[in-house]
Amino acid sequence: MHPSHPITELNELSRFRYYREFFGELRQLGYIEGHNLEIERFSAEGRVDNYTKLARDVAARNPYLVFAISVSLVVALKETTSTIPIVAMTSDPIGHGIAASIARPGGNVTGVTVDAGLELWAKRIQLLREFVPTISKLAILAVRRNPERAAMQETAEKAGIQVVGPSFVDDGSEEEYRRLFARMSQEGAEALFVDGSPEHITKRQLIGELASQYRLPAIYPFRSFVEAGGLMAYGIDLVEIFRQAARVTDRILKGAKPGDIPFYQPTKFEFVINRKAAQDIGLLSSEPLLARADEVIE
Repeated sequence: MHPSHPITELNELSRFRYYREFFGELRQLGYIEGHNLEIERFSAEGRVDNYTKLARDVAARNPYLVFAISVSLVVALKETTSTIPIVAMTSDPIGHGIAASIARPGGNVTGVTVDAGLELWAKRIQLLREFVPTISKLAILAVRRNPERAAMQETAEKAGIQVVGPSFVDDGSEEEYRRLFARMSQEGAEALFVDGSPEHITKRQLIGELASQYRLPAIYPFRSFVEAGGLMAYGIDLVEIFRQAARVTDRILKGAKPGDIPFYQPTKFEFVINRKAAQDIGLLSSEPLLARADEVIE
């Protein structure tokens, strides 16, 4: 289940490398779709208000297991079923009431967490300041249901940077994104944080174009934003996270109880810069910063 990606992308031939790796890992573990594995794919198609209905529809199919992406979908599923095993990809499973603990989640949910702590946002502030040392006003683009925004705002305020906004995404439409960016510009934003909501990943090219249009230096949580034209990203390696999700899926399919399987926490991080995106908004790339990047996209 995905909140916004079309179901045509949820396969081994996807444009997204992490999906290719997820299904490739399942294949390596011995699962061949159409042979010994049947997969049904579901997407909310970016309609945030459709999550509860989608969760009910999926649970009604009574699958052996559900792989669900985003805290909102996971919570909706958990509220719908207490028996179907759920492999979750989510932020802060304890804080959202998804798991009793990282080591022993309990119940019918386990999986992988994309939450690497507040210090990751502090690192992103530092990287933004190396590009734009004079930042005093920051905009935050966040899906309203994603509680990550609170951590983003707290980190900015601790760094002495004023947060302008709010810039909440509710319906995820292109018109809404355009309206929010126009508001950020009107309120004098000098840089931009983008949260890790899957809805943003689906609209990553549009977000990059709008950031360039309004000359907003932006830092993103995942490299896919930078590959689509965004300025820079610092965050977890999504490919590794999806591989781990496949391994958790394998353990459950072999009979393990979700509540006994620890949530996997990320250990690999990557820093990616798009040099052309910097040039497009008139930023000079710092050579020391480029040298520290894991990859520079020209």
